[in-house]
Amino acid sequence: MSRHEDDRWEYETLRVPREALKKESANPKDEINELAADGWRLVETIDYTGGGTKFLIFERRAPASFGSE
Repeated sequence: MSRHEDDRWEYETLRVPREALKKESANPKDEINELAADGWRLVETIDYTGGGTKFLIFERRAPASFGSE
């Protein structure tokens, strides 16, 4: 399988915000929409062992110059 420049990806994480009492997650809709406007798409979540989401993982195609030395 050959690798092409357009096959490069970059990743971003968003820690799910907590409400004031820290028991419930706040709605991260605004942050997600900001990332989406910049070309990011949600691809994975990382959950706490006891339940609940800790991080949201986003990806987007890396610019052609990404990773160039």
